[in-house]
This record gives sequence, C-alpha cells and structure tokens, in this order.
Amino acid sequence: MGVVMFTAIRAIRALSFAAACAATVIAAPASANPFPFMQMPLGQPSYAPAMPREGDDSFEQSSRFKRQIVEYRTAEAAGTIIIDTPHTYLYYVLGNGRAIRYGIGVGREGFTWSGTQTITRKAEWPDWTPPADMLQRQPYLPRFMAGGPQNPLGARAMYLGGTVYRIHGTNDPSTIGGHVSSGCIRLTNDDVTDLYSRVNLGTKVIVLPMEHHANGAGGTNG
Repeated sequence: MGVVMFTAIRAIRALSFAAACAATVIAAPASANPFPFMQMPLGQPSYAPAMPREGDDSFEQSSRFKRQIVEYRTAEAAGTIIIDTPHTYLYYVLGNGRAIRYGIGVGREGFTWSGTQTITRKAEWPDWTPPADMLQRQPYLPRFMAGGPQNPLGARAMYLGGTVYRIHGTNDPSTIGGHVSSGCIRLTNDDVTDLYSRVNLGTKVIVLPMEHHANGAGGTNG
C-alpha cells in the first residue's frame, strides 16, 4: 500500500511540474525572438532598419528635413544660398518670397563659422584629402580616398572660396539635422545632387552664425 501511494504522489508531482513548464512557455512575451539562431552576429550592422511611422518622433524629424519649397522672406537675390546653421537648414532662394529648403548637417561645437563666400569649384563624386589639422585630430583617417559611395563627401561637392569648407553629400544620411562636421555643410546625396544642378560658379553663399534667430524667415511646413 505504501509503495502504491508513493508512486501516485510522484506521478502527481511530475504532472504538476509539466503543467508549470507549459504555463511558462505560454506566458513568454510576444517580443521574444522565436528564432535565436537567426540573430545578427555581434558587431554586424543591420541593413533593414525599422521605418519610422507617422506620429513617431523619428517620422516627424525625417519629414522636417525633406526637400521642399517654403515661404522665405529675404532681400537676397534669387540663386543665393543661405545656410541657417542653428536650425540646420539650407535655403536656395527662388525669389518672390519663396525658397527651396534642404535639411543639412553642420559643424559640431567649436567648428561652426559664419560669413559670406562664393562657390569657386564644383565636383561630382569628389575625391577626399583630409586637411592637415583634421589629420592631427584624427590620425587614423586615410590620407586620400577616391570618390565613390563610401566617400564621406558623397555624390557632389561645392567648394567655398579659398577655404577648406564645402557643401557636399554624405555617406551617412542619419547625420542630417545634426551638429556633426568639422565645418562643412552636408546634405543627403539626393539633395546635394539637386542643389548642384541649380548653382553655378560664383553663386553667393551666406552662412548665418549660431546665435542667429529666425525672424519671420522660415518654412510653411514647420
């Protein structure tokens, strides 16, 4: 009798343990990865980032920097480029109170500048030779990089006066809207290609200082 009761108790405990395990599996969170063997290796970049959806902050930010025609009041002539450094916008003046607005990346803290220059050179898929002061700060940089999709100058470059600064594309569009460069003005490759097609040598470029505050000049779309 004692053996039979002991066996029955063991069977009940086994059934209880199995039920608990089943409950644990059912209660697993929906976000758990059911295919852990398909995870990307450590250090491997993802080439399929989640797309922002309308209503998300990331969606609003990306929409804000899309190329668009906006209202823009200025006394500057049509064809002038105005760099709004603090708000990370570039305006190509169309005249009659209108401009094309592009989202840009500008100089990080300590590397912003202001003034008036002209475009003295244009290049498609430009080569990149980092200046000496940049190499001092970042000695790991290449001494020369041929033009191409991986080049940080991107698809087009417009050189400003006799300075080391350029308006150029980028191989990292996620930096648009940021204070990230060593003083150059960067656009997405699509936007810099569009701007490049509109400007000529001698085009006037006005770079506004960081303390500039928009006084009525701006976009109809925020």
